Amino acid sequence: MITLEKNKQVILPEIKPPENKTDSPYQGIIFCAFFALISYFVCKIDVFIRYNINSLTFAIILGMVIGNCLNKYIPDTFRCGIVFSGKKILRLAIILYGFRITFAQIASVGLSGLAADIIMLVSTYLIGYYIGTRFFKLDKDLCMLTAIGSSVCGAAAVLGTDSVLKAKSHKVSLAVATVVLFGTASMLLYPFIYKLGLLSANAFGIYIGSTIHEVAQVVAAGSAVSKSAMDTAVIVKLTRVMMLVPYLFLLSMYLAKKSGTGMSKIQIPWFAILFVVVCGINSTGFIPRNIVLYITEFDIFLLTLAMFALGLETNFKKIKGLGIKPLLLAFIMFIWLIFAGFAVSKYVTL
Repeated sequence: MITLEKNKQVILPEIKPPENKTDSPYQGIIFCAFFALISYFVCKIDVFIRYNINSLTFAIILGMVIGNCLNKYIPDTFRCGIVFSGKKILRLAIILYGFRITFAQIASVGLSGLAADIIMLVSTYLIGYYIGTRFFKLDKDLCMLTAIGSSVCGAAAVLGTDSVLKAKSHKVSLAVATVVLFGTASMLLYPFIYKLGLLSANAFGIYIGSTIHEVAQVVAAGSAVSKSAMDTAVIVKLTRVMMLVPYLFLLSMYLAKKSGTGMSKIQIPWFAILFVVVCGINSTGFIPRNIVLYITEFDIFLLTLAMFALGLETNFKKIKGLGIKPLLLAFIMFIWLIFAGFAVSKYVTL
């Protein structure tokens, strides 16, 4: 028989609230903003303007250098804000980019840009999935994620597709890493291809928008060519991003039919839809031109900030440890995008 002493007081240990329940993004955002400001003003110097080195390209290279050489000195408390800058602030910047574009400009791109998008998206996805599953014998989920990342809109497409597939995290990381690697290579390579003079600025904008992986990479590559090429590239790219929505619906229907369950949750790229809304607002001329100019200049800073954050997240050691087959698959799609995309862009603008 167990007895308790009368009036015996039991003292329980004090339960302390968990520290840092949610990381604040502000420190990381301020960190990225500091280097974005440096990039922004450095690229206002005459020598940078003369060689067409814009703040977006400068920022992502600076971010890569700091992220790979000085990564251990970046406090962990900054990580949340760095990720926030590379994702959320990037989305805001793309939405605000709509103030540079009107529906009249979208109409001027017309069926040429749409045709290039459809041809490159479908062909790249099918080639990636077929070669990955048949020749490299890779996992189907990994092939889907890698192929959609290259064919639609990079990491956003990978994450959107994973919201339906529910793949293992290491497969998602592999797909995102290949997008970062070859998307960055495209961003740096395309301005040199333009200097060959084989495509007009408009055709080259279609080429950039229908083949480069990430929206931010499209903006950086386009801005290194010309303003008209950048405008065309972003319009074509955002049209391509919007194609993720029907793809996810089709994938959901396929998986639902295969498993006998209901429709999976779909991640809709709202930033692309809001970009179109802002384009519509800008087309009305309702907002005074001087205010629009301030907004677009602020938008350049936000894009620079996001590019620096993406550079920080590009870890070459992680990419090196991916294994050869996923990299080979992504490389084959990269080569296809460069050469087939060039031919398609030239053909649709004849």
